[in-house]
Amino acid sequence: MKFASALLSCWFLASFAVSASANESLAVEKPDLAKGQASAAMCAGCHSQDGSRGSPAQPILQGQHPEYLVKQLTEYKSGKRANAIMSGMAAGLSEGDMKNIAAYYSSLKVKPGFAKNSDTVALGEKIYRGGIADRSIPACAGCHSPNGAGIPAQYPRLAGQHADYTLAQLTAFRGGVRKNSLPMTGVAAKMNDLEIKAVADYIAGLH
Repeated sequence: MKFASALLSCWFLASFAVSASANESLAVEKPDLAKGQASAAMCAGCHSQDGSRGSPAQPILQGQHPEYLVKQLTEYKSGKRANAIMSGMAAGLSEGDMKNIAAYYSSLKVKPGFAKNSDTVALGEKIYRGGIADRSIPACAGCHSPNGAGIPAQYPRLAGQHADYTLAQLTAFRGGVRKNSLPMTGVAAKMNDLEIKAVADYIAGLH
């Protein structure tokens, strides 16, 4: 009986120690927004200090899901996603740095964008919400949500994104230049230039 009691006590203490260790680990890994903001200073030249409406050729980062931003930075660093500038920027970042930067941009309030081409808005909306059935092109809303908010840890937020940037990424997926998402490569491969442009412009106006 004493042996069983002692064994139970040891198990309890071991469990407590493991639990405490796990909690300490979680505390260490919690993103630091202040550090993220400081590190984001190096991103300001292309993305603006608050990750908002900077150069149309560069993505808007504010409000983006942190898991998605960390994934992209990790893949730039590993070479899975190719971009000479971003690969260089990510090379010196630790996992903690990436999480801090991602948390900072994710914490910022999203500023709404707008569609520029009224002639293609209807086509863009049709594809985004309903896809193109006869070519097995799925609706963008299925993964990125009807309002473009995306799904955390799975699919990025698209609403309000620069049309120029979205167009460039869809074109890169279609041409095999961007290779870090097989689903997007498959979708973009079936789209023509007009469809890509229409969807990109429609996305810019989502909010």
